[in-house]
Amino acid sequence: MTMTLDPRTWTVKTSEAVSAAMQVAATAGHPELMPHHLLAELVKQDGTVTAPLLTKVGVPVTKVAEKCATALGKLPTTKGGAEPRLGRELASVFAEAAETQSEFKDDFLSVELLVVAMHEIVGVARDEMLAALKAVRGSHRVTSQNPEDQFQALEKYSVDLTARARDGKIDPVIGRDEEIRRVVQVLSRRTKNN
Repeated sequence: MTMTLDPRTWTVKTSEAVSAAMQVAATAGHPELMPHHLLAELVKQDGTVTAPLLTKVGVPVTKVAEKCATALGKLPTTKGGAEPRLGRELASVFAEAAETQSEFKDDFLSVELLVVAMHEIVGVARDEMLAALKAVRGSHRVTSQNPEDQFQALEKYSVDLTARARDGKIDPVIGRDEEIRRVVQVLSRRTKNN
């Protein structure tokens, strides 16, 4: 179990989420750090695969946040300055995430693996979450502590003109038949470079 809870094997975003969850639990006076604490922080993070992953399985991020807030409101509280200890449920989430990490052959434990491990809270089957993760992440492995820079680079740095045209957000090309014909001709040549 010590291997799964080694912060040196976590991505930067995972460390930030765990740290923020600890602060929230301590502020609320919760004696244990629970999966809901962590999931609530994971859905708040920007620049991770969490939101696209949840969208892919058809679960709104706001619904997950509300579910976490409701569950956290029901937790017992204590008074005193003791730091919250790791709950058994969250320890099993980390263990399941570590198993998924080895399945994906990742070097670091990333936030999306924790979200997949909390599939029961999200309300989606694990297999469905894994399929969505593979679709969102592609063939990339987590080989650095900042994997978010690699995932969804196209979505981050480009504009999907096909989707914009489908949505009717691009003006039609009118009166440029000759230019379009020439572009099509150039692009359709097989023997010459452009």
